Amino acid sequence: MRIGITLPSMGRSATPINLIKAAREAEELGYDTVWVADRLLYPVNPRTPYEVTPDGSLPEFYKYVLDPLETLTFVAAHTKQIGLGTSVLDMPFYNPVILARRLTTLDVLSGGRLRVGFGLGWSEDEFEAAGASLKERGARADEFIQVLKAIWMNDPVEFHGKYYKVPKSIIRPKPIQKPHPPIYLAAFVPAALKRAATLADGWLPAGIPFEAIAQMIPQFKQIAKDAGRDPANLEIIFGSGVHITSKPLQKDRSFFTGSLDQIKVDINKVRDLGINELLFMIIENEETIDSFLSVMTDMKRLV
Repeated sequence: MRIGITLPSMGRSATPINLIKAAREAEELGYDTVWVADRLLYPVNPRTPYEVTPDGSLPEFYKYVLDPLETLTFVAAHTKQIGLGTSVLDMPFYNPVILARRLTTLDVLSGGRLRVGFGLGWSEDEFEAAGASLKERGARADEFIQVLKAIWMNDPVEFHGKYYKVPKSIIRPKPIQKPHPPIYLAAFVPAALKRAATLADGWLPAGIPFEAIAQMIPQFKQIAKDAGRDPANLEIIFGSGVHITSKPLQKDRSFFTGSLDQIKVDINKVRDLGINELLFMIIENEETIDSFLSVMTDMKRLV
């Protein structure tokens, strides 16, 4: 099982020096990948509740967010081999042709280290600001992925769909990774899970309770099999927040919270599911670089 970790690309710790420290330390410790999230804006009066918090409010660190692709490009220049992932880019906010060139550039400049995580977005305010539509976003996402693959795998490129069109053109360079950088989709509902199983290289669930993940994995594999794909060729990257306490928690303990011994048990449960990669998401709990690095070290030792 591979191990990944988020970088401090949000909040008070999101500085150039801290990014370099965290990325280099992750590489030195033997992490396989580092990941950055994306947030377009912080609405003062949000119309869509944030499902992670009890009252639906957004966390404070969402007020300061570095762009994910520029951040990963910066990190690529200060590391040598660690994988670089987006968790996640919301497809409705991007044009696939322009994004394909940006992602290709990152893959080329990093020596083929890119991992692409996509989502559909959820904030009505972000959709409005991006000029995107909530309607047909699933169908658009299907075609979005097809455009990316066409650009990355064909030379010359030509695509004529309902939402996107690319005249017969030469679009180079191509990514270093063949046939293209791996694409992972966040998915929570059946339609999104089907999209991940039929169009992507894997599934990237985050923040889903362990019991739900255990039930959804067989569903994901069966959907892939029904679509004529080999489930063994598709990966599952499970992302979870982490909060370490000095003493064991006794009641209502959330997954990956508690003492190091309790979290060790959770890691073994994930490993037993056959997960390909475990992604530790620690930025929400650690706002100083020293505490961030401490948690990073502790988690790697547990694995």
